[in-house]
Parts: sequence; C-alpha cells; structure tokens
Amino acid sequence: MRPLLKGLQQGLLCVLLCSALTSCGGHPKDVLTPVADTAPRSHRVEMLIATTRSQSDIPGEMFTGERARAPNFAEITVSVPPDDARKAGEVSWPKKLPPNPATDFATLKADIIDLKAAKAWLSTSVRKTPDGSALVFIHGFNTKFEDSVYRFAQIIRDSGVHSAPILVTWPSRGSLLAYGYDRESTNYTRNALENLFQYLAKDVEVKEVSILAHSMGNWLTLEALRQMAIRNGGLPAKFKNVMLAAPDVDVDVFRSQIVDMGTPHPQFTLFVSRDDRALAVSRRVWGDVARLGSIDPEQAPYKQELADAEIKVIDLTKVKAGDRLNHGKFAESPEIVRLIGARISDGQTLTDNRVGLGDTILAATTGTAAAAGNAAGLILAAPVAIIDADTRDNFSNQLDAFGPVGVSSSKRPAKCRTASSVNCRKS
Repeated sequence: MRPLLKGLQQGLLCVLLCSALTSCGGHPKDVLTPVADTAPRSHRVEMLIATTRSQSDIPGEMFTGERARAPNFAEITVSVPPDDARKAGEVSWPKKLPPNPATDFATLKADIIDLKAAKAWLSTSVRKTPDGSALVFIHGFNTKFEDSVYRFAQIIRDSGVHSAPILVTWPSRGSLLAYGYDRESTNYTRNALENLFQYLAKDVEVKEVSILAHSMGNWLTLEALRQMAIRNGGLPAKFKNVMLAAPDVDVDVFRSQIVDMGTPHPQFTLFVSRDDRALAVSRRVWGDVARLGSIDPEQAPYKQELADAEIKVIDLTKVKAGDRLNHGKFAESPEIVRLIGARISDGQTLTDNRVGLGDTILAATTGTAAAAGNAAGLILAAPVAIIDADTRDNFSNQLDAFGPVGVSSSKRPAKCRTASSVNCRKS
C-alpha cells in the first residue's frame, strides 16, 4: 500500500505544480444570472429543465451537484451568438461577466417553476412545433448544471431541431474525481426520468419523442426505458428515436436491457468511437469489460448482435472533433450535430444513404470515467486534471474523502473544507 500512496502523492504533486504554472482557464462561474438581450441578431433557445439536483443559494448557479429529495423544474432562455460570430459545435463561454450576447452565450431568462407550470410550458411549446414533437437530452458524467444548459442550447441551435427541448439534468458534481457519486446519482434519478417518459407517453399533444443521451447519461436513459417497458409491457410507439452517444455502459448489461424492453422498440442509433480515451479508462475501472461506446461494430459478436436487434451504428472513430479525450464528438462536430437534427426533424434514421460522411462518421463520448472511488482511482484521474482546467477547482476538495494523502482537510483553510463553499470556489 505504501508504494501506491507514494506514487499517488507524486502524481498529486505533479498536478498541483502544473496547476500553479498554468493559467486558470475555464470560464466564469454562476453564468445563469439573466441579462438584457442586447444583440438583435442572436438566436434564442428556450428549454424546459427537469432535474433531481438541489436548488442553489447562488442566483447565477441555480442548481448544485447535490441530490434533491424531489424533482425540480425550471424554464431557461439562452441567447446564442449570431452564426458569423461563432463556429458550429462551439459553446462560446463568456470570458467575463456580464456576458456580451453578441459574442457569448448568455442567459436571458432563468426561472424555477412548479410542476403545473412545467406542464403548461410543455403544452405551449409542443403546439408550436410542426409535428408535435419533443426532444429529451440527458447529459453525461462530470457536468455542472450550467454546462448542461449551454451544451443543450448549442445542440438545439446547431442541429436545427424544431422539437420542444427538454433538458434532464441529474446530480453530477462536475468533477473527474466524483465518478462513483455521479454513477449513483444516475441510479437515484431513474424513477424521475421514467415518470417524465410516462407523462410524455400519455400526453395526447405530444405526437413524437426523441431522446439523445451522452456518456453516463445513457445508463440512466436505458434503465428508465427498461423500467417503463417492464411496467407497461412495452414502449410507446411515439418514442421514435433513441440516440446513444458514447455510452458509458457495460456491453453485457446493454444486451439484457434491450431484451427487457421487448419488441418493437424505438429506433436505437449507437454512436461509437474506438479512440474514446474516457471510455478506455472506464473499461479499466469496471473490470475490463467493453464499454458500449467504444466497441468495434464490425467485429464479432457485435456486428451480428446489433443487426439482430436492429440497432443502427455510426462509427465516429475518424472524426477529428471534440475534446482531447475524444468523448464529445457528437456535439462538437458540426456535421454530426446537423445530421442528428436533420434526422429528428425528418423522422428518418441516422444511417440512410444521405448521411454524406460515409462509413467513417464517428460518434461522441463524454465525461471521463477516471475515478474508481479509491486511491488508485485518483492516480487514474490526476493526469486528466492537468488538461481539464475546470476540474482543478474540485481536485483538492475531492482529496478529503481519501484521508491523509496529500494535504489533509484539517490543514486546509476552513472556508475550503467543503466543495459547496462559495468562498472556496472563488478563491
């Protein structure tokens, strides 16, 4: 054990030195404070939020990474800069507050609402769509609330989707070192997501439902669909498309989930990328069992199994887009996000002969499965913290859970002993 701890301490020292020598990077916190719409050419994205996160006392944060006892709802409007001021696939975070809507993503409206108001929002928004459709997005691991909001706004704008946008955001602490907590938070959210699916299934105004999930959000999505199918004896016909982007899901578990959903089931489209480094680490954490988002769909037994289950596959391995971990290609590749939007709007599958990028289109994956919930997990996560500026904010806080390794919590400033401390976050 001592060699392990010594190696860990050396790794942490390296991270701390790199953090000290590197600019802070990242983006301003608490960006959800509404500002005036001062850019006439900007684009507005209105969305409904359904979340199991706890409400925050900080106005510009709205929701934390902690778990609420009951679901919360919100209505948010995001301003996206004009097309000539931003690259497709890019979230233009403000460099300082308040943001400039002409060049930055900006929040125009951010209201916490009750269930009755959420139902009214959905009814009004669905009636505005040309086909009575809704798009549900479930984000992945290592995602703070504001990250999920701005990423979904980017996807909606760049894809050209006209469906009513619903963001399901679960309690992620937004840290590479909180993998275990995030995973349990998806389990905590299963019933809430199933309840949303059940409501959409029964709402006569909703004619069609598409689902887009990323990374660990795929586990939550598949489990909620599985529960719904078992409870109802199948899945509703209006659930047309389920898009699984870089799913951090055990491939053996996925087999059983699909069986439990029965037939007919929605059109599943699987985005895979064999160079997804985040899923490579996740595979080591989960006992060297293949993760669904990084399989080779042309190899046995996957090719035949996917064909038998009528699951379409888009291989994004050769797509040069996304983060350094190759885990977010589905949202950051302009071609892919437009493809997703076109197929949702047209009611077509994602793999017909008009794809245009051929067989080499590669999919997305998200958040890094780097922490195993123990000291060894920290060793895996530490190198990633060097290149992930936002994660460095949380790094020292996460160390407290592992006892006397590095700087103990008793030697840290009192204001920084909890991850939720406002003073700590801004120091």
